[in-house]
Amino acid sequence: MQVHTKRPTVTVTLPGPTLGVVGGGQLGRMLAEAAAPLGVEVVVLDPTPDCPAATVARDQVEGDFDDPQSVRDLAARVDALTFEIELADPDLLEEVQDEYDVPVHPSPDTLRTIQDKLVQKRTLGDADISIPEFHRVDDADDLRAAVEEFGSVMLKARTGGYDGRGNVPVTSLDEVEEALEYIGHAPAMAERFVDFVREVSVIGVKGRDEVRAFPLGENVHEEEILRETVVPARTSDAVTERARDVAHDVLEQLDGRGVYGIELFEAPDGEILVNEIAPRPHNSGHWTIEGALTSQFEQHARAVLGWPLGATDLRAPTVSANVLGDVESAQPAELHGVDGVLAADGVSLHWYGKREVRPLRKMGHITAVGDPDGLAGDGSVDPSTAVDDLLESARDHVDSLTFDR
Repeated sequence: MQVHTKRPTVTVTLPGPTLGVVGGGQLGRMLAEAAAPLGVEVVVLDPTPDCPAATVARDQVEGDFDDPQSVRDLAARVDALTFEIELADPDLLEEVQDEYDVPVHPSPDTLRTIQDKLVQKRTLGDADISIPEFHRVDDADDLRAAVEEFGSVMLKARTGGYDGRGNVPVTSLDEVEEALEYIGHAPAMAERFVDFVREVSVIGVKGRDEVRAFPLGENVHEEEILRETVVPARTSDAVTERARDVAHDVLEQLDGRGVYGIELFEAPDGEILVNEIAPRPHNSGHWTIEGALTSQFEQHARAVLGWPLGATDLRAPTVSANVLGDVESAQPAELHGVDGVLAADGVSLHWYGKREVRPLRKMGHITAVGDPDGLAGDGSVDPSTAVDDLLESARDHVDSLTFDR
């Protein structure tokens, strides 16, 4: 999916502008790493002292994501604003956009739509984009009605959930009260449980005058947390094309430049349903750092600044795998087994710089890149076999790493 009206006419001089990022976690860190070679400096806003992005960004504004003074301090120092976390306040971003004449991308209105899962789903449904059936849930009676109509459902808190947090399956009426307690009785939605073949995702990019997409990735989850992304996805050409078409339809509904992570379900009949959207670089796009001609992070910086986008072609079959905390309780982060991973050909390690490891916390990721001949299409290497081998290799390398003392 590459849509061009015409090559944008943009005057770029170096050193480049300063980009402000609301959020200084691992996404902000990798964004700053990708921006530096472009001559772009990054200033992040984050409440955590010496946040993960602080070591690679030009500076950190220490404050809450939605603190008015902190956001204004950030806006006063930069030429453009973006965010790497949906906890940013869209109303506040709109205010500083006008007050400081600083463009915000993706648009605050897009953030407002996406950060509420119910609003997000209604927006997609109104645009005739395929989604799972859902109901609004304000109380136990609403959830019981959804279970009675749909059978098994996934209860999702409307705001604030990530990495499976705020999501809980409900398979019977007996589980209603416990499920509501699990999400803190927050406003929610109940989605018909989808018996999908696989979850896939498209990392799409909206630029000034062009739209591009990276190759389709296949996402492997365990305990509602993304473990690996396999590229190319092990599915048919028809499903791949359908997924890219749906992603393009989604991007048409969203305003503002930048990278969007679009999570999709492949149904048994080949239909593609939209699961969720992230208006920022996404975990399922981390493979692009080594596996694509331009990473999702460089693309986001280019797009937000209105610069020409880079190529999204796949270099070779690629698997990214998350390094998660394997401890039973919080402790200082010290990763063991690193030398073995560094010694492996075609394997790259990314450390997120978090000082504390907690159970299943994302602490880094590895990327395993295979033989480019696996993409040749001449029958010499089967891409499915290539990524199967890479997936097994990536899992072995992740298993060799431990925080447990």
